[in-house]
Amino acid sequence: MQLRYNFRVYPTPVQRIALAQAFGCARVVYNDNLHAREAAHAAGLKLSDTELQRRVVTEAKRTPERAWLAGVSSVVLVQACQDARAAYRNWFDSLSGKRKGPKLGKPRFRSRKDHRQAIRLTRNGFTVRANRKLYVAKIGELKVAWSRELPSEPSSVTIVKDSAGRYFASFVVTVGDHPLPEVESEVGIDLGLTTFAVLSNGHKIDSPRFLRQAERRLKKAQQCLSRKEKGSQNRVKARVRVAKAHARVADTRRDWSHKHSTRIVRENQAIFVEDLCVRGLARTRLAKSVHDAGWAMFTRMLEEKAARFGRRFGRVDRWFPSTRLCSVCGVVGESKPLHVREWTCTCGVVHDRDLNAARNVLAAGLAESRNACGEAVSPAA
Repeated sequence: MQLRYNFRVYPTPVQRIALAQAFGCARVVYNDNLHAREAAHAAGLKLSDTELQRRVVTEAKRTPERAWLAGVSSVVLVQACQDARAAYRNWFDSLSGKRKGPKLGKPRFRSRKDHRQAIRLTRNGFTVRANRKLYVAKIGELKVAWSRELPSEPSSVTIVKDSAGRYFASFVVTVGDHPLPEVESEVGIDLGLTTFAVLSNGHKIDSPRFLRQAERRLKKAQQCLSRKEKGSQNRVKARVRVAKAHARVADTRRDWSHKHSTRIVRENQAIFVEDLCVRGLARTRLAKSVHDAGWAMFTRMLEEKAARFGRRFGRVDRWFPSTRLCSVCGVVGESKPLHVREWTCTCGVVHDRDLNAARNVLAAGLAESRNACGEAVSPAA
């Protein structure tokens, strides 16, 4: 299994200039590669990846217009060509149906105004020195804030500059599966907005609402930005302050999701969640709250960690009536609006809306996982 380990890096002012040059060269080579592919397709020509790389890198360095490409490591330029190749391959595979998931659009050209700038290097372009600094070809030794040790030798590293002006080193490492000791507990999870998650065992996780808590600070920073003159240095500084405020919210939400997902995976042998249509919910009047909750990120973390630590993870069909179904007698009631938090079944049992849904999600997940034929099974089975 391959994982990414991200660490903050602190380049010197001279290294920042060198990194900016590397970002720009990689961006130009990527765009030239896309342009060459489009021109070849329009002319009805078939160019190999080697020929494209020779044109946009090797031959381009010999021209006066692209002579400055020789100022950065060739590894950066080659990897930019590989990124363009991968973008086109993913697009064609998506059109033909070979690639699963949502349809991908045509690769777009990169801009120097993009919020994220990055370069990628393979093993012959970087080393981790004995002094615990990261050496990058034609950049120098970068100071790294090591928060943990790398489990193995990294195969590649990506140097990233985000919209807040922070620099990160993202290492790709290979790790083995580490199954946790088996436990007897199994849990179903019902996700919500008022309460972030209700577990079938009765445990509730309150919604942190990180964006709502930071709205006042974000509003003031955005108002300050709107008053600055376009093109001025004061506007650049104000934009960075807004980006840092948003980055603080995103980092806090990600850290919170990591902690709770790790705890759930450690304490339960099987985890089942409802397959919510987050993209559809994000187009309703609850869009800001849905994005602030981060359901997709949380469930993705649960799935990845369950696979790594030997746990079972499953998704229950989004059309399963988990809220209307009585977890005691199995009777499906009428549709209930969001303000109804408790309801009484015909069998006389009073249900908490979210807890009942979590129990039904667990029952449906267990029934589906124990179905040998792969067909839908009633939770009562």
